[in-house]
Amino acid sequence: MAENQQNQAAGEENQPQFALQRIYVKDLSFESPKAPEIFTKEWQPQVNLDLNTQNTQLEEGVFEVVLSLTVTVTNNEETAFVVEVQQAGVFLVKGLDDASLHQTLGAFCPNILFPYARECIDSLVLRGSFPPIMLAPVNFDALYAQALQQREQQQQPETIQ
Repeated sequence: MAENQQNQAAGEENQPQFALQRIYVKDLSFESPKAPEIFTKEWQPQVNLDLNTQNTQLEEGVFEVVLSLTVTVTNNEETAFVVEVQQAGVFLVKGLDDASLHQTLGAFCPNILFPYARECIDSLVLRGSFPPIMLAPVNFDALYAQALQQREQQQQPETIQ
């Protein structure tokens, strides 16, 4: 009986585990260098979005994932505002092979964090007295696959013809 319980406990340890432990804003910035003059001009915004993810192992099976977003909005070639948000989360991830772990940290976790970052950006933009920008959803699975493909191509030796 005790041996059966030990085998069951060992089997549970090898099962994939995923849990969100915490979501938080790690860093936040809003700048409007042309205010208040920018409010007197016709509003024809150009939106540029830069995003990046990184992760750090905090302890065995516990990772911090940080999604960094920088939104720069120009109006007639003048910077109207810049918003920078680092939305972070602490995730328990165990029992995955290396490829699945990397995909979870590089795509699945950022998918969880993005709506929080988007809401934070919209809130800051509204507080700056600008119309909301309503960022479109981002397909982190496709971005992860693209980055993986680029890494593989860079690792392949060039052939001489």
